[in-house]
Amino acid sequence: MDANSPLDPVKSRLPLGIIPAGSTDVISCSVHGVRDPVTAALHIVLGHLQQVDMCSFSTLGQSVHFGFSAMFGFGGRSLALAEKKRWMSSSRRREYALIKTLARLRCKTFFYKLNNNNIDPILQSLIDAEGIEETWTTKQGLYLSISIMSIPCLSPHAPRGLAPNTRYANGSASLIAVGNTTRSEFIKHLKRYNSSSGQLNFSFVEAHDVSAVRVGPLSQVGCSKEESEEEEEEAFFPWNIDGELVEIANEVLIKVHPRLITLYGEEVDEVESTASCSCI
Repeated sequence: MDANSPLDPVKSRLPLGIIPAGSTDVISCSVHGVRDPVTAALHIVLGHLQQVDMCSFSTLGQSVHFGFSAMFGFGGRSLALAEKKRWMSSSRRREYALIKTLARLRCKTFFYKLNNNNIDPILQSLIDAEGIEETWTTKQGLYLSISIMSIPCLSPHAPRGLAPNTRYANGSASLIAVGNTTRSEFIKHLKRYNSSSGQLNFSFVEAHDVSAVRVGPLSQVGCSKEESEEEEEEAFFPWNIDGELVEIANEVLIKVHPRLITLYGEEVDEVESTASCSCI
């Protein structure tokens, strides 16, 4: 509202305190190191402040969401399945959705256009005023998953984070694209997140630092007739944005806003790994 444009937000003057009360709490883990409401409250009481980057999500020029992390493909589809089983307990429906999505693992032809020019905001405003076109690099191919994360996204399941190469306030996000591979190799990639290194050391995994990225699906390639018909019935594509299901029908623009908000907490490099997924 202060910016008079949701696509170009101003920095929040009010610090936010995140009290963990969810199922994964990656934001709380990333700025507190633990999923503990008392620790979160103590950071607020002591006034520990941490500036963090945040992403905006828009489609067709309309703002859709703000968030720290987004998963398209495997992460979005598994969350969409879990949301249909709300009658299950939180842990049971997550495992059910993960197993079901792995059993029906499929590639889709995604494209993404990335912009990795981290430009000072004042200089960027001058470029926009002059109407200079931004430089985009386009890639497309068969991908199982595409993730964009502006913070490391630490959790007990991923002690070094889902995006171990990104930081909290460096003006960029980590784009991780998992290409076509076998189910067993993809599971190895997922299980590697529970260790302290090598999460991205696979030939089918691409990682880029980006300041903005456009993501969208292209036509299906190499799918069975049943899978293709099912895709045609879907009017929207499921995104997992900070653990919330957001369904979008078109190409999505994700833009990183440097140090957009201030959270109570401190930068954390690693959390204790206290959880594992027995289903894989």
